[in-house]
Amino acid sequence: MMPEQEARVGGNVHAKVILRYGLLACLALGGLALSAGAQEGHPLTGSWHGDWGTSPTQRTPVFIFMKWDSKNIAGKINPGPKAATLTVATLDPSKWTVHLEGDGKDATGNPARIVIDGKLDDLGSYHRTISGTWMQGATKGDFKVTRD
Repeated sequence: MMPEQEARVGGNVHAKVILRYGLLACLALGGLALSAGAQEGHPLTGSWHGDWGTSPTQRTPVFIFMKWDSKNIAGKINPGPKAATLTVATLDPSKWTVHLEGDGKDATGNPARIVIDGKLDDLGSYHRTISGTWMQGATKGDFKVTRD
């Protein structure tokens, strides 16, 4: 082989190695970007559905929407015309307990304070749950909601 041909072959091999490593680096960075985009953020952020009631046979469907705004947890209980805006929303990460309060309406349409105390379970799951006690006016029951 002539020296000129050896230089071209060696140059092509060098270019291929650089191209391969560059492609691998791009794939690795792309994978990191995708995994960063999949991070969930605050554990309460999202839509939650379930029910509450005073007995296993007397249940009321419930929907809760919560969002972390980097300072506070904001949201609504049963968004719509009868929505209760959250006035208090706290999470104790040392025990994974949740406390929510809002001003809603009872079954007859009269104003009723809603106070919810629960425990966050299945924290590692996207479909985590909150369950505990639900007080609406003078009516006390239990509840369980699952994140959608």
